Amino acid sequence: MAALQRGKMTEQDVDKALKNLFAVRMRLGHFDGDPRNNALYGSLGAKDVCSRAHKDLALEAAQNGIVLLKNDASILPLDRLAVNSVAVIGPNADNPAALNGNYFGPPCETTTPRQGLQRYVKDLRFHAGCNSAACDFAATDQADKPPPPRETAELHHRHHQRCEAARDTVVILSGGPVDVTFAKSNPKIGAILWAGYPGQAGGLAIANVLFGDHNPSGRLPVTWYPEEFTRVPMTDMRMRADPTTGYPGRSYRFYKGKTVYKFDYGLSYSHFSRRLVVSGTSKQTPIMNLLSGLTVKPTAKGGASYDVEELGVDGCEQLKFPAMVEVQNHGPLDGKHSVLMFLRWPNVTGGRPVSQLVGFRSQHLKVGEKASLRFDVSPCEHFSTAGEDGRKVIDTESHFLMVDKDESEISL
Repeated sequence: MAALQRGKMTEQDVDKALKNLFAVRMRLGHFDGDPRNNALYGSLGAKDVCSRAHKDLALEAAQNGIVLLKNDASILPLDRLAVNSVAVIGPNADNPAALNGNYFGPPCETTTPRQGLQRYVKDLRFHAGCNSAACDFAATDQADKPPPPRETAELHHRHHQRCEAARDTVVILSGGPVDVTFAKSNPKIGAILWAGYPGQAGGLAIANVLFGDHNPSGRLPVTWYPEEFTRVPMTDMRMRADPTTGYPGRSYRFYKGKTVYKFDYGLSYSHFSRRLVVSGTSKQTPIMNLLSGLTVKPTAKGGASYDVEELGVDGCEQLKFPAMVEVQNHGPLDGKHSVLMFLRWPNVTGGRPVSQLVGFRSQHLKVGEKASLRFDVSPCEHFSTAGEDGRKVIDTESHFLMVDKDESEISL
């Protein structure tokens, strides 16, 4: 009610939410007597949740979400014929709860990383090392006395010491970024995998990636900040950087500080090439006629812009154009490849972001195979920025579509 009274939302907004809510309930048969008599959904039960198809989907989701962050000298994937034994160290390697994060239902079955690796290597030696990832209590006599527990975004120094014993692989289970600078720069650590919270099939997914039965294609969904970023108060939610105070900003769109790994970073066991091809431009005659009939308004940063509201739904639809990205898998393995397209402006004045995601596409490619991935670009959605009055405008100057270092200039 408070939001309605303050004008932050309308009754139409509430009606729309209620329509969606009750439409689902109607489909489930909640207003047609006993829901169990519903022909489509009434007989669903636990057996349907834990079906073979759903278990396979859990494994697919876990595998697709794994991000390969480091792979020096291509030490991964491991050769199952050459690897006869493996040491698995860390408390989360055999902890089912570490796979699920903090918002989940009871899994049908759980495979820990230790169990997943045992499917590939019979001679597996597991050692927890510490009682938790924070390592506030040592589980072995070899560990030295730990310091008092503290909140940190950096992997604990005990794990540093264990990882320096050989050319190892670090596997991280976490819901967010962790400062792994020590592992990134350490030549004795050959590979780093981030599995997030991979769920019930997480252990098998990790093993499949390590031994090459799945070629990793995941990309980081967030920026990985260094440990020093934790000094920024969580209550400071400003997005844009403030050079006068040293505030670095937040998210890939505005952050200007150092990064451990950038948003969208992720490696593969294969080499993929990408080429951006814009097959439509705003310089076509119908588009120019459409824009010429609009009011060009000056902006606070000294430029000019079109009002998105004045363009209207039909005008915005006419401005859309396709952009293609040609992708090829050069091997040595078949695999899925994720392509992310970004937009940047000529400068970042007036509060503009450094870059902005337009969209992403994924495609599975065999070795040597090529594909063309289509992105539908909407200037009203992707090129527009909001002014202080909340109105969306499209600047008349150049905009640049980017895929990696490949760019295409679009002028309106």
